[in-house]
Amino acid sequence: MEQNSDRRQPAMLTRLADTFAETLSTVDASGAQVAYRVGGGQGPVVLLLHGISSGAASWLPCASLLAAHARVIAWDAPGYGASTPLAERAPRASDYAVRLQVLLRTLDLRPALIVGHSLGALMAAAYLAQAEPDWRPARVLLASPAQGYGAPGKEQKAADVARQRLEALATLGVSGLAERGPARLLSPDADAGAREWVRWNMNRLNPDGYRQAVAMLCGDDIGAYLARRHDDVPVEIGCGTRDVVTPPIGAEALAQRFGLPFTPIPDAGHACYIEQAATVARWIRAALDQRSAS
Repeated sequence: MEQNSDRRQPAMLTRLADTFAETLSTVDASGAQVAYRVGGGQGPVVLLLHGISSGAASWLPCASLLAAHARVIAWDAPGYGASTPLAERAPRASDYAVRLQVLLRTLDLRPALIVGHSLGALMAAAYLAQAEPDWRPARVLLASPAQGYGAPGKEQKAADVARQRLEALATLGVSGLAERGPARLLSPDADAGAREWVRWNMNRLNPDGYRQAVAMLCGDDIGAYLARRHDDVPVEIGCGTRDVVTPPIGAEALAQRFGLPFTPIPDAGHACYIEQAATVARWIRAALDQRSAS
């Protein structure tokens, strides 16, 4: 199985270069850059936001299935890939959202749909809460949302999560995190190709960017942003039924708390858009169809 995966990996990297190529954009006078990948052609703009252990390239399997329906853009969040880190040592999701808004203004793009996965869901919620009307998406999907540990009463949990993640980084390094990543981010039945794709993307983590993201995860709260969302932008939540990182019971409770639709993603672990790319792509296309019908 792993040997087959090794043979598939060069093909994945060729597809990445040919169909989901990276572009760098300078977004402010200080020279800050954002790296992003573009796939597809004409059609509505779908913006994809990755989670704490990943990057823009990880969306390739899902983006490939959307290419005929949309123009797909996935960013490397600040501190990931070639994207300039944020100035704040302990940023909030709102700080990432500001950088995202600057990127969209630079590209003169208003996304039809924003899809945020895990920590990217927290960023998407923050973006929606503070975006001006002309820059709001038509719809938002939050996949396996990281809810954050910044709400009152979660101080000890926040400290524990930060300590565990930073100690793991210090002890194992990026390569060690990548080796153990598939067991945590995918279901036990995930195929070898999915496991290798998770490893490859995790091996590209920047330690300082990861530390900033850990600070955001432990210091922020998605509920605070969803409470300020604009009712004219529909929001949906989905989660893999076999997700052990952000379990479906918590994602569904979040949806119920805010009166949002909830979609279970069968047979998927946390990295649902890698393990069940076709199912997630159908969910995204359905959201695009709903946008067109409304």
